[in-house]
Amino acid sequence: MFKRINQQKETEKDEFDSKLLSLDRVVRVTAGGKQMRFRAVMVVGDRNGRVGVGVAKGLDVAQSVEKATKSAKKELLTVPMKGGTIPHEVRAKFGAARVLLRPQRAGRGLVAGGTVRVICDLAGIKNVSSKILGGTRNKLNNARATMLALSKLKL
Repeated sequence: MFKRINQQKETEKDEFDSKLLSLDRVVRVTAGGKQMRFRAVMVVGDRNGRVGVGVAKGLDVAQSVEKATKSAKKELLTVPMKGGTIPHEVRAKFGAARVLLRPQRAGRGLVAGGTVRVICDLAGIKNVSSKILGGTRNKLNNARATMLALSKLKL
């Protein structure tokens, strides 16, 4: 019985690639003192059109990363693609983060920085040009804006 569960977990891990986007130490100050936790932002994708972003907090790094990965797998998004790129130009805003994604011809490559590059790479988008237009460098908001932009895509 236990062997079966382990085999299922191993195949589940092989299906998706995951990348740690950010890891922060967060502190809640109470009357009893400071409570420290870690917040992990994970991106998971199968490089074949499915990608998800998950956020979780835990008492140690390993716990928060594991919880964030599980959360990202629950919130997978299927991205419509057309020949290795996105079907049309799209903009999205989340908080102060604004993202612009543009389709590119084959061979141009992934012209994106930071957060957008990680998400597009794990989604399997090979040719796209992007620009973060907002004034924020917050990786979580940029990731959520990118996911919102990808969710707006229609074939």
